[in-house]
Amino acid sequence: MVSFELNEDHRLLEQSVREWAHREVAPRIRELDRAHRFDPSILPQMASLGLLGISVPAEYGGAGMDYISLGIASEELEYVDTSLRVIMSVHAGLNCLTLLSWGTEEQKQRYLVPQAQGLKIASFALTEPSAGSDARGIESVAIRHGDRYVLTGEKMWISLGHVADNFLVFAWTDLEKKRARDTSGMSAFIVERTFKGFASGTLDQKWGILAGNTGFFKMDEVEVPRENLVGREGEGFKIAMFALDQGRYTVAAGATGLVRACRDASVQYARTRKTFGVEIGEHQLVKEMIAQMESDYQASRLLWMRAGWLKNVGQRNTRETGLAKWFATVASERAAGDAVQVHGANGYSDEYPVGRFYRNCKGAVIYEGTREIHKIMQADYLLGYRTDRPSRCELPAWEGTTK
Repeated sequence: MVSFELNEDHRLLEQSVREWAHREVAPRIRELDRAHRFDPSILPQMASLGLLGISVPAEYGGAGMDYISLGIASEELEYVDTSLRVIMSVHAGLNCLTLLSWGTEEQKQRYLVPQAQGLKIASFALTEPSAGSDARGIESVAIRHGDRYVLTGEKMWISLGHVADNFLVFAWTDLEKKRARDTSGMSAFIVERTFKGFASGTLDQKWGILAGNTGFFKMDEVEVPRENLVGREGEGFKIAMFALDQGRYTVAAGATGLVRACRDASVQYARTRKTFGVEIGEHQLVKEMIAQMESDYQASRLLWMRAGWLKNVGQRNTRETGLAKWFATVASERAAGDAVQVHGANGYSDEYPVGRFYRNCKGAVIYEGTREIHKIMQADYLLGYRTDRPSRCELPAWEGTTK
C-alpha cells in the first residue's frame, strides 16, 4: 500500500538538511553565484550529515536510508540552490547507486565505500561534445590490451568534472558495433583522476548553476585496469540507462524543491509589495500565478514520492521516474518565470533570489533527458512502442523498518 506520510526518520532528515542548508549555505549562496565559484568545503559538511551515501547500505559505508530519504534530501538542497542538489544527483544517484547494483564486491570495497563516506567524490561521464540525448553518438573508445583497457576520448558538461576523484565513464569497446551504432558494443569503466593521461577543466561560460562545478575532461590513452570494467563488456548502455533512472529521480525531487522556493519567495513578496494602494497579492493574476506554483508543487511531490516508493519495494520505475522528472522540471521552469513576474522589476535584480532560480531551472529541463525526450517516452509507453525489460541488476528493495 502506498503511503505518502513521512515517518519519524524522514522528518528528522528533512529538518536536519533544511537547517544545515539555511544556516551554512543560504547566507553565502548569492556571493558564490556571483563569483561563479564552487565551494569545496560544502562536500565534507554534506558527508558529515550522511548525504553523500544516504541510500547506500551501512555495510558499504552509507547511511542506509531509503529512497524517499534521497528524494527529501534532494528537495531540501535545491530549495536553497540547485548546485547542492547536483552533488546529490551525480555522486549519490548516478554513481554510487549504480556501483551498488552493478559493481563487483571488489569495486564496492575499493570505490563505493570511500565514496559513501565522503572520502572520495564521484561523478558520471556519458555526454560528449557531439553526443547528448543521443548516447549512441559518443566517440570515446576503450581498446583492450591484455589486463588493461586504453581509453581515448573527451567528455563534456560533466557535473563535478573538475572536482571529482572517480568517474563512471562510458566508451565503445567494439569498434564495429560503434560504426553500426549498436549499443551492445558500449561498456562502462571506473576511471580515477590520477590515471596518467587524464586531464580536466572547468566550463566557465554557463549562465546557470554558477555555484556548482561543471567541467570537461580528456582521456589521452588512459590505461584502466580490467578490474575497473563495470558489469560485462557490452553492458555499458544498460548501465547508463539504469544510472539515469537514479539521477532523474534526484532531479525530479530537486526541481520540486525549486518550485517550493519560487512559491515561498512569491508569497512573501506579494504580502509586502503594494501597488494601487493594496498588496499585490490582492490582484487576481498574481493569485493565479501563486496558485499554479502550489498546484505544481503538490503534483511534483506526489510524482517523485511515487517513484521513490517503487524504488523502496524494488519495482521497475523507469516510466514513473521519467514522468516525475519531466513534470517537475517543466513545473520549475514555469514557477521560476512566474516568480520573476510576481517580483516585477525587482525580479530582474540580483538582490532577489528569483532571478537565480530562473537561471538555475533551465538546466534540468535539458540534462538527463530533455523534456522532448521524456514526452516521447511517455507517449511510447501509452502507444505500446516502449516496454521496459528488467535489467540484470535492479536496485535492492529497501529493507529497513518504517516507523
